[in-house]
Amino acid sequence: MASRSSCSSARNAAATLIISHAGQLLRYFHVTEARFGVLTNGLIYRFFTDLDQPNVMDQKPFLEFNILDFKEQDVEELKKFAKSAFDVDSILTTANDLKYTRAIQNLLAEWLNNPSEDLVRLVSADLLGGKRFTPAVKEQFTQITKRAFQQLIGDRINDRLRVAMTPESAAASIASPTAPDAVSSAVQGEELSESPVVETTEQEIEGFHIIRSILRDVVPSKRVFMRDAQSYCAILFDDNNRKPICRLRFNNPERLVLGLMNGKDEEKVVLADLDALYDHADRLRATVSIYLAA
Repeated sequence: MASRSSCSSARNAAATLIISHAGQLLRYFHVTEARFGVLTNGLIYRFFTDLDQPNVMDQKPFLEFNILDFKEQDVEELKKFAKSAFDVDSILTTANDLKYTRAIQNLLAEWLNNPSEDLVRLVSADLLGGKRFTPAVKEQFTQITKRAFQQLIGDRINDRLRVAMTPESAAASIASPTAPDAVSSAVQGEELSESPVVETTEQEIEGFHIIRSILRDVVPSKRVFMRDAQSYCAILFDDNNRKPICRLRFNNPERLVLGLMNGKDEEKVVLADLDALYDHADRLRATVSIYLAA
């Protein structure tokens, strides 16, 4: 994972790499039979072709590779330019898909933060029941649409985390070649031990659902997250490491310990059984109330 300073450097580098720097590259498309061109400053690599008009370089790249900030999919696309795998027709087909995928992703990202009026009209049309789309209605549904987007994404992430944290998924991840990445995601904020495999137990899952039920009258369940690690299973508010609700220290099934939070301090309480979690309902609700009031 790139450091914060590296990410900042990458953003600054991207800001200095613009299409006006591609004059020579534009001429190459006119005077040669080249189908691909790469504009780079050494950190950002932008791949262009002539999908819109033959022998005229497109204004927007179909692929961008950032050395300091890239995804696995970016690497897979980059591999297609290796000499042993290079196939012009195959890359052009992929380039066409990537171009429109990139454009749609950018549009959706913009809608996520700033839903357009047309989008708000579309999603609210059936809900308004024929009422006029007044400026007040527009403002109301713009905010609702924005929240709906954010909650939908949050729910999808939560669902994937919940599946990944089941014992069956943990066992599968051990056998999977991508297990180190899965484990790394699951133990953010924790130091890896000599054996980085994290196994979420049935007691932890049951404890998580009990805590959700305890907090249901204070906050929606979807805002309560579980993030397992080597030493404890963290229950977090809004999936934020800085907002721990409690810690389930259930590694020893014969000795269940609940970590109650008081700011950054943790008070450890031994539980007779999982039902004893209900004895600490007031403390758990009070912790969440502090985050809600912040």
